[in-house]
Amino acid sequence: MFSPSQADVRRFFCDVRAKTQAQAPLEAIETLAGQWIDEHPEYHADLADVNTALAKMAEVDTTRTNPFLHLSMHLSISEQCSIDQPRGIRQAVELLTARRNSLHDAHHEAMECLGQMLWESQRAGRPPDGDAYVACVQQRATRD
Repeated sequence: MFSPSQADVRRFFCDVRAKTQAQAPLEAIETLAGQWIDEHPEYHADLADVNTALAKMAEVDTTRTNPFLHLSMHLSISEQCSIDQPRGIRQAVELLTARRNSLHDAHHEAMECLGQMLWESQRAGRPPDGDAYVACVQQRATRD
């Protein structure tokens, strides 16, 4: 299992942004990350300089979303869907995407379910409950 540090995550997204702007070749995961970065122009300044991004790691800004966490969650959901793990997540996200008419919006709703699952897991000291996560996304796909 790959467990990158906060610094690794920040370097990765900053590097992808730099490569994209330089039109340099990208690996598959970088291409996917670049697509999500493009969906979030409000984060481009945060990704412009890796040293600044690393220096700000200890800062907590409660007035906005952490761009590195947000983009990581997009990547996680994309990867989960590509391998359908936890089982049923691909269909749940596809249904939510159709319901919202937007993959981006569906991801944002799935992030809420993912965050809830992780918070409950950490709070209870148990492994993440993938079934509850999928059920949460499915529920969002079936409600208005």
